[in-house]
Amino acid sequence: MSEEHGARARYEEGLATRRAVLGEEYVTRRLEKTTPFEAPFQELITEAAWGHVWSRDTWSKRERSIVTIALLGALGHYEEMAMHVRATRRTGATEADLQEIMLHLAIYAGVPTANHAIGIVRDILNEKMGAEE
Repeated sequence: MSEEHGARARYEEGLATRRAVLGEEYVTRRLEKTTPFEAPFQELITEAAWGHVWSRDTWSKRERSIVTIALLGALGHYEEMAMHVRATRRTGATEADLQEIMLHLAIYAGVPTANHAIGIVRDILNEKMGAEE
C-alpha cells in the first residue's frame, strides 16, 4: 500500500470515527465551514487524532472520552471540552463519569479549573435534560 493510499485510508477511518463520536450533523457543519486556509489542519486532525488515536481498539470510546475531557479541562480548553462532553451521549461516558472527571480535575489541575469546568458540564447536562423533555 502506498504512503498516500495509507494516509487516505487513515483519513477515511478517522472521518468515520469523528462522525460516530461527535455526530454526523456537527462534523458535516464543521467541514462545510472549512476554508482553504484551514483545510490542511482539518485533514491533519481527522487523520491523526481521529484516525490514529480515536480509531484504535485498545480503549473503548467511553475510556477515550473520559481521558479527553479530563485533559482538555486540565489544559483549560473549555470549548473543546464542551464539545466532548456533548459527545458523551455517543461515547457511553455517563453523568457519573463526568462527576468523577471533575473531582480528579479539582485535585490534579486545581479547584478554579474544576470550578469553571463543572459549570460548563452542568449547563450541558441541563441542555440534555431539556432536549429530552
